[in-house]
Amino acid sequence: MSYQLVILGSGNLATQLSLALQDSGHNIMQVYSPTPEHATTLANKLGCQAVSTLSDVRTDADAYIISVKDDAIKGLAESLCPDRTKAVFMHTAGSVPMEIFDTQAVHYGVLYPMQTFSKTRKVDFKEIPCFVEASDAETLTMIQTLAESISDHVQEVDSSRRAKLHLAAVFAANLTNHCYRLAERILQEEEIDFRLFLPLIKEVAKKVTVMSPKDAQTGPMVRYDVSVMDKQLSLIHDERTRQIYRLMADSIHDDATQHHL
Repeated sequence: MSYQLVILGSGNLATQLSLALQDSGHNIMQVYSPTPEHATTLANKLGCQAVSTLSDVRTDADAYIISVKDDAIKGLAESLCPDRTKAVFMHTAGSVPMEIFDTQAVHYGVLYPMQTFSKTRKVDFKEIPCFVEASDAETLTMIQTLAESISDHVQEVDSSRRAKLHLAAVFAANLTNHCYRLAERILQEEEIDFRLFLPLIKEVAKKVTVMSPKDAQTGPMVRYDVSVMDKQLSLIHDERTRQIYRLMADSIHDDATQHHL
């Protein structure tokens, strides 16, 4: 089934989600962003209309997908929902409860794709887990149908569990990527190419597909080799990075110790 959709947002997730939905046969009628250039950039990719004022957002879409910063969702819902009582409203945020639409929309829910997105890097949505939730059975069916048209991994999850999924995703992706950045900075001090570390990074990622991250952990922090860790700390010139190292070392060792009890 094909739906008529309006995308509210033009960021990383909004870009990749709208492209995937269009590729799956849905019609993106409009893209809204308060920044005209951003709306136009995405709309041009989709071949649809770009708008930058809420009064120009169409009223005849089947669904409105709000993919913006978390603190902007409520304001958009308050502005758009009252005049579109037959439409389904959904947001794509990991940590915002579905109830943000309460008293605003009649039919509403969530479609949360758990992945890291960049505007310029296309992803295979079929592999991405999508977590859905809805205000009623009919709306759930619609959101599930929409999600299943782009993903082979769709699950119904309530807001409290989704918040935990998002938290875990931050650790697994955002914080891990920041560790890559810290490693890159250390390498840059010696003019060493970060790409030399790609085989290491790939192997760690492969290992956790076949074993628990707990069992995959190695290195001086597991055995708490103080002499090695002290030497490494002496090579770190930034105090905040040293604090991160110490906290991670203690956490890794504590987890390893509990594992062997």
